[in-house]
Amino acid sequence: MKIRKVGVLGCGLMGSGIAQTAATAGFQTVVREVSDDLISKGFAGIEKSLARFAQKGTITAQQQTETRDRLSGTTSFYDLADCDVVIEAIIENLEEKRKTFRELDAICKPDALFASNTSSISITEMMTATSPLRQQRFIGLHFFNPVPIMKLVEVVRTILTDEAVYEQAIEFAKRLGKVPVRAGDKTGFIVNRLLVPYLLDAIRALEEGVGSIVDIDTAMKLGCGYPMGPFTLGDFVGLDTTYYIAEIMFNEFREKRFAPPPLLKRMVMAGLYGRKSGRGFYDYTTDPKNPTPMNLV
Repeated sequence: MKIRKVGVLGCGLMGSGIAQTAATAGFQTVVREVSDDLISKGFAGIEKSLARFAQKGTITAQQQTETRDRLSGTTSFYDLADCDVVIEAIIENLEEKRKTFRELDAICKPDALFASNTSSISITEMMTATSPLRQQRFIGLHFFNPVPIMKLVEVVRTILTDEAVYEQAIEFAKRLGKVPVRAGDKTGFIVNRLLVPYLLDAIRALEEGVGSIVDIDTAMKLGCGYPMGPFTLGDFVGLDTTYYIAEIMFNEFREKRFAPPPLLKRMVMAGLYGRKSGRGFYDYTTDPKNPTPMNLV
């Protein structure tokens, strides 16, 4: 099967980014959301993103127009019936994802690929909501934020994924202009399996008085050559997201290195999610480009 049309479930930050990437790569792309307002909001974000690329000369004005023309929005699952691949990017809730895939399984053509952009939930658990034949055509496609810019995509296979389907998914990721890495269906896949313990250890170091927020960030930037320190990165990713992934990983492996530290739990309970809430390890409310460290311990 040649992939020509792409369906995307969800038009939030990740869904809109995936849709933009697919349309830019030349695929007819339809995005499904639960309301027209959410579609309009997501498409407005795509318009701004494409405009920035055009201003920088990354794409031409013609490519900008052609990309927009390949995009369409819908509130109906039935408009995804003829898609060759459907990529899910909805809320990180297993039951919602299973319900969505169960409905789509009865609507989409039998040879369509199903993929989830989840960063932490088991692909196998989602896959079992579909028919046995669909389970062989079910994979993970984990993109990274911001999707139009970040080159990496983790292509995740389950123990039932058909070999030819998996190779097709690898080639599809390349056609999107991404660099695919192969990953098994292990909680956290590759990146979060290594990244989350690092972020949690940084928080523990702060709790134990090893150094301040600024000093730990500076040490990891200059000592390891990282583009940003762990607290700046945590604020960018979202501390609620980090906490959620850590909880899932701890429940899977029952290892201390995956357990969310008390400080992270308290911050999430207090609504300190990082950049998106205005405050996290740093306060971005006054000057987002030069945030000030919070007094947390």
